[in-house]
Amino acid sequence: MDDVIAVDDGISADRALRLINRGSALLWTGDFQNARQLLAALGRRVPAIRTGSFPNQRRRQAERVRVLNALLIPLADHHVPLRRAPDVRAACDQAYGPSGGERTVPLRELLGVIGAHQLRLRGVHVPALGERIHPHYGVFAPTRSEYADLVAEQPLPAAGTAFDVGTGTGVLTAILARRGVRQLVATDNNPRAVACARSNLARLQVTATVLETDLFPPGTADLIVCNPPWIPAKPLTPLDQAVYDEDSRMLRDFLGKSREHLRPGGEVWLVMSDLAEHLGLRQPDEIPILARTAGLTLSGRRHVTPHHTRARAQETTSLWRLT
Repeated sequence: MDDVIAVDDGISADRALRLINRGSALLWTGDFQNARQLLAALGRRVPAIRTGSFPNQRRRQAERVRVLNALLIPLADHHVPLRRAPDVRAACDQAYGPSGGERTVPLRELLGVIGAHQLRLRGVHVPALGERIHPHYGVFAPTRSEYADLVAEQPLPAAGTAFDVGTGTGVLTAILARRGVRQLVATDNNPRAVACARSNLARLQVTATVLETDLFPPGTADLIVCNPPWIPAKPLTPLDQAVYDEDSRMLRDFLGKSREHLRPGGEVWLVMSDLAEHLGLRQPDEIPILARTAGLTLSGRRHVTPHHTRARAQETTSLWRLT
């Protein structure tokens, strides 16, 4: 944004949108709850679209993010100095680290921080685990629990050792532990995810090593499990990185390096939504081709229909067994 303009309860959504489209950011100085109403009104004027070609959808989504992120809220030591503002100090401490000084953040982001804090407190019930998993801010929450169901129900190979690559909250590591896998190593390159997985596994009394590293830990395993981002497109925000994998870089690297970490007779379980195929972003045979190129053989595929609220018609989630 070229400049920041202070605005309050007197501004209309139409005028706010005109100022944003001229390149201005809006620093809110009025009532906090009125700022939420303005944000909702801006969202109605720049709606998200879920039809048409994927490039058009992403362009519209990027425009929506630009507009909504232009409404800024002041923070002073993680306190919002506005009328009727909630106490966000605990939520901001978890998302941003120790408080200090003054700053501004997009209201849209702050609401996400508050929502993530509430979700972390109450947790997400995972039926396959029979427990609650508590996601941290910036870590993919296991609300799409069908991928956990697949890992819980797939017959295990003779797995004394398993790697959970890209562990996130640690939910798949916990499921494998409950299924009797004795040695478990979970990895993630996101320090928030590493802290989250360690916290969840400690609370569930699961013995596992959690490492901050890119993809694989040293050594080999009988079973390697991975639930990578499933849409091969560029993320628009840091939170998109759990879903979007530009040019399938993680998927290609994971498959390309799996064989050297897999023990003889072991299996790779790749768990993915086929949403990218429905969007025309991936060919139906892309994963088998990538696996063959990596020296892996497809030995089975099991799929389920997602039951989360944002699932699309005919979308499935699959567990690919590779040897």
